[in-house]
Amino acid sequence: MADDGGDDPNINPFEGLPMFGDISRMLAGQGPLNWDAARQFAIMSATGADGLTGAGGVPIASANIDPTVRIKYAELASIARLHVADVMGIDVPDVDPSVATPEQWATQTLDAYRPLFTELATSLGTTDDESDVSDPMAQMMAGLSKMMAPAMLGMAVGSMVGNLAHRAFGVYDLPIPRATPSLVLVPPTIDAFAAEWEISIDEMRLWVLAHELAGLTLFSIGHIADHLRDLVRRHVGAFRPDPSAVTDKLTSLDTDQSDPLAAMQQAFGDPEVLLGAVRSDEQLAMEPVLDAAVAVTIGVIDWVVDAVAVRIIGGNALQIAEAVRRRRAETSPDDLFVERLLGIRLGAEQTARGKAFVQGVVDRAGESGLAPLFNDPEAVPTPNEIEAPGLWLARVAPDEA
Repeated sequence: MADDGGDDPNINPFEGLPMFGDISRMLAGQGPLNWDAARQFAIMSATGADGLTGAGGVPIASANIDPTVRIKYAELASIARLHVADVMGIDVPDVDPSVATPEQWATQTLDAYRPLFTELATSLGTTDDESDVSDPMAQMMAGLSKMMAPAMLGMAVGSMVGNLAHRAFGVYDLPIPRATPSLVLVPPTIDAFAAEWEISIDEMRLWVLAHELAGLTLFSIGHIADHLRDLVRRHVGAFRPDPSAVTDKLTSLDTDQSDPLAAMQQAFGDPEVLLGAVRSDEQLAMEPVLDAAVAVTIGVIDWVVDAVAVRIIGGNALQIAEAVRRRRAETSPDDLFVERLLGIRLGAEQTARGKAFVQGVVDRAGESGLAPLFNDPEAVPTPNEIEAPGLWLARVAPDEA
């Protein structure tokens, strides 16, 4: 009986299958992540199913932003900047605001986080155990998964970023520091949200500017940005793929055998297939620390926005804050990808934890109580301190506790 070559890593399980053979040649040598796929899917997802379409149903990108809108944001930013600096007690970086369509935001975000996504792809492509798979179908699916991983990861990352662009008001909706500080607003999304909630456009713009300037200022503090950036990098670098577990997941899917292409789309569209079997003990161990860093980031930004918005907007500031936080509490499949790919858990729980910590500090020590966080690299709160702000104050500012 001939050897089926199941243990030979050089055997192509799709040899003799024309469609898979063509795919294999097309995807060969492209690196750990297909950036063309990432960019295309980011733009398609950002354009959205409800957007305009051209010939063949291809989405049409949003029109460029009117230059007068950028000028208006620049004027409002000068007002918000003074108040953010006063509330935080530190200088706000002198970065001019720019504007972008959702599609432009998506492509800029892909570029900004390209090193992070490349590290993620490299981590996901590292296999510690090439397990023997005797079932020919399972072997074919495992081989297909490995062969298509760069393209599928490109699609997943691109779709995630593109779908985030539907909701993003600016850069700091996703609380991950960028290498180059930026202040980018997405007017179509901001205007649509204001219209939905019957909020004055200028008031909504001021609120978003306060949020973005607070995020920009917080991440201009080296030890805060470095701490969160290092945690996210450690998370994406700690994936440990398990080929046999991924194969088990693929072969156990309840798919419609009458439509193999639909079955394949279901398989690779399931984040558990790409990620569910590969989380490592290291990632699970660092989850509380990363959660704490995200919670304090959200908490500080929200506290600054609330304080600034009351000054420059007045009574409607609370209405805007409540509307935004309701939207943030809504979960979607994209939140799962952000959580599983990057380790960033967003939503109501993290918002509440961060808000409780910051408010607890301010209640005990006044608005200046957060100063140690901004000025002392050793003052980053631990997971236990997030739940007990008095413990944090006792450690970093004993006189204020």
